[in-house]
Parts: sequence; structure tokens; C-alpha cells
Amino acid sequence: QVQLVESGGGLVPPGGSLTLSCAASGGFFSIYAMGWYRQAPGKQRELVATITSGGGTNYLDSVKGRFTISRDNAKNTVLLQMNSLKPEDTAVYYCNAEIYVSILSTQPTTYWGQGTHVTVSS
Repeated sequence: QVQLVESGGGLVPPGGSLTLSCAASGGFFSIYAMGWYRQAPGKQRELVATITSGGGTNYLDSVKGRFTISRDNAKNTVLLQMNSLKPEDTAVYYCNAEIYVSILSTQPTTYWGQGTHVTVSS
């Protein structure tokens, strides 16, 4: 079974940095894309950043220039380096993956991690 295991969340002061990691494991054919979503208290879940298997990236406007998403294809792992963190970045961050589970799959299947807490506060 496909699982997404997240790590790296925690408490950091404004202006600080944090790196989130998500590793996909289990039986599957290939990963099309991986990324991160976040949900702050009282707000809707929003896409933060994604990266495709070919290296194409997409970022939420408010994190551009501060966050960097990268992927280690050999380890099926995605990283989100977060710099210059702001209080408004406080949220539960969820790893997301679009995965072709079989060579016969015509469309990817969406998987979610459990979520990791990021709190930006003095």
C-alpha cells in the first residue's frame, strides 16, 4: 500500500527556516507529481508547492522566493525548504502525491500524508 511519511514540522521564530520532508513508499509504478498543501485554522486548505517527475514546479504566490520544493526521484522523496517564515505560514502541512499505481494505470491516484504542524511564532 502506498504511504506518505512526513517529517520536519515544528516551532520556529519569524524569519527562521524549516525543511519538510515527505517520502512515498509501497508498491507503485511511478510518481507523476508530489507537493505540499497547508491548512491554517479557520482557513481552507491551499496548495503551497508542487513538483513533477520532470522537475517542473508551481508555487503559491505568497511563498515564492521564500520556499523551495525539490525532489529526490531515487528515494521518492520531496522536500520543502521554507525560509523567511512568517506567522501567516502557520498551518498543518500535508504531503500530496499523484501516483500511477500500475503500469496499466491511465490516470494517477491521489495520496495524502497525515500532516505535520508548522508554527511560526515568537
